[in-house]
Amino acid sequence: MNQRVAYPSRSISPQEQLLYGHLLASAEYETPEHLIERFHALFIDGVGYADQEIVSALDHIVSDRGIEEYFHFILNRCCHILVNRWQSNSQLQYAVPLLIDLFEQKPCQSVSEYSRSRQVRQLRQVVKHFTATEQYLTLKRLALLIDSDSRQHNEDRPLGNLIQRYPYLYEYCLVSEGSPEAHHKHIRHMQACAQQKFEVNLSHYVTYRVRQSRLKKMHSDREVLERLKPVTNPTLLSDRELVTSLNHFAGKVHQGRSYCDTAQNFLERNQSVKFRDFKCELHEYLCESVDPSYGKRKFNKLLADLLEHTLPQNEDQPTNDFLLIRTCNQLLNFLVLESSVKPQHFVFIDLINNLGPVVTTGLLIKVILLCKKIKSYLEKRFSTLFNHYETASQNNVKWLVQMFENLNVAMSVTFGSTDLSHLLMI
Repeated sequence: MNQRVAYPSRSISPQEQLLYGHLLASAEYETPEHLIERFHALFIDGVGYADQEIVSALDHIVSDRGIEEYFHFILNRCCHILVNRWQSNSQLQYAVPLLIDLFEQKPCQSVSEYSRSRQVRQLRQVVKHFTATEQYLTLKRLALLIDSDSRQHNEDRPLGNLIQRYPYLYEYCLVSEGSPEAHHKHIRHMQACAQQKFEVNLSHYVTYRVRQSRLKKMHSDREVLERLKPVTNPTLLSDRELVTSLNHFAGKVHQGRSYCDTAQNFLERNQSVKFRDFKCELHEYLCESVDPSYGKRKFNKLLADLLEHTLPQNEDQPTNDFLLIRTCNQLLNFLVLESSVKPQHFVFIDLINNLGPVVTTGLLIKVILLCKKIKSYLEKRFSTLFNHYETASQNNVKWLVQMFENLNVAMSVTFGSTDLSHLLMI
């Protein structure tokens, strides 16, 4: 094996193929409990595994000089062989967190086979290194999602415990390099189901609030109101905060227009104008959502400087899709964060502190409504923020939880498939 070749581009060795085939065959007929027990013996202890052919294959794999560079991909694939089998069956999903929990256990057997002592030590070392990789963190988040109960909320718990609440994070927080295509497909399915469930729950809540409001106007009798079956608020926002968020993202926020109408009007007015003029109009489009006193302090100037230095060589060209995508991407860099490599987000925090989470979310929605192709870019940036703060107590990052919740509402109202038009009656 060439240790300098990146794992995804290298060919699978016969020993790896034997290992994968063995796990695939075992997953077909063995119970999750038995598989987890055998997985523990094979990878965690490194001793006591009955199939000597598989033990020899694993010994050969970990003896390679470059194994530290790519073993996490091999182990990740081994995990996914079992995980993909279980997570597609609701009766077997319980086993996924149990499998991932194995990596928090220490080897419990001494090495009695002296001829294998070096290989076992190496195996235990690379397995330990696996727990510091993005592949392991992704599996941990998946286990947390499967094991979570959205009805139980404890603000003392880490932010990471809220992963199941935000479908727009799934594709970036639950998939890592080397994840098989079957896992990608399953995560997309989970994402679609979670999004639909949230939209339905949101619609039920809105319907309940509308009925409650009507009954209050029609009846002063308390017993009549009490007969109305309550519907739980599906967010972590207070009832008042949720109503404010719903009305903001579905209502008329600027000159009698909704966010969607305002964006469409902007695009129609600036179709094919010179890029220089487009950027000037874009500055006005965004700043009209910002409190004037805050904007005058520094935000408007910072935004103007950013746009001025965005693709200046194209100033005299007609605005096209390429320029629009690049410009909107630069705006997200400025408003949220640049990348996982540069996760600074001072402007983002300053916006939240001064404008509040609803208006800040609205500013981001205005950007992606101009170019829906960059919606995934925004989701990726929020995933980076989630990963950055996932071990922090929810109590300590309430500002971020508020943003996640408002973005969930805004995405559902703006891009969702469930009709929430009647929410304007709240």
